[in-house]
Amino acid sequence: MEVKSEIDYNYLDSISRIDDYLNNHNDYQECGDIPARNRLTYSNGFYVDCYALFVDIRSSSKLPEQHQKRVLARIYRSYISELTAIMQDFSNCKEINIVGDCVSGIFSHNTKDDVMQPFQAAYTINGVVQILNHKLEQKGWSPIKIGIGLAIGKALMIQAGFKGSGLNDVVWMGDVVNQASNLCNIANKNGNEVIVVSNEVYDDLYGKFGTYGIPYQEMLRKPHLSDDFYTGSIILTVIDNWLKDNSN
Repeated sequence: MEVKSEIDYNYLDSISRIDDYLNNHNDYQECGDIPARNRLTYSNGFYVDCYALFVDIRSSSKLPEQHQKRVLARIYRSYISELTAIMQDFSNCKEINIVGDCVSGIFSHNTKDDVMQPFQAAYTINGVVQILNHKLEQKGWSPIKIGIGLAIGKALMIQAGFKGSGLNDVVWMGDVVNQASNLCNIANKNGNEVIVVSNEVYDDLYGKFGTYGIPYQEMLRKPHLSDDFYTGSIILTVIDNWLKDNSN
């Protein structure tokens, strides 16, 4: 039975657009830094060196069983608001994406010293979520559990959407994005701690020191010799002190 369409969509136009995109020899440029969004078109793209930071809530599908919808909305707004505030406070954070309860940030990478911005963002987020959980428990609500993944590599930055509609977004593609997402997925699971970083991020932390002169590398551990990541539960010192002062 033929079904009449009630919209003005024309599948022939779709075929034409698909052919245009598939046959277009796109101009993908290597960039030393992450370019501004307004340099993107539907026919170009940029290869950039970057850090990808992913944060996700563990077992988020079970949260509706633990909280009423209005309570859950308050928790999600608090969680997303503060993760976004933390990431955008770092000058090297060039892009923040929110998909459900996953918040990710793309940070520029020019020298090994640049590792400190996404890494500090990671352990600041760890602390702020612990503050959020402290507040939730005071209200008699269940705390949330997160995982944080951080990787370094090359990503392809493109614009995607419906040309001419104004509906478009920046899409990040590449191993670094997939790796950060995978590291986030294993964080705070199966004996891994909240923060999980790739071997390459761990190497970039060489010679970097935290509070009381302790090397950051000493705050991270490799669960098994065969693992290609390091994990830890580092937290911003001032937040750690606040939590201790307000634990009772």
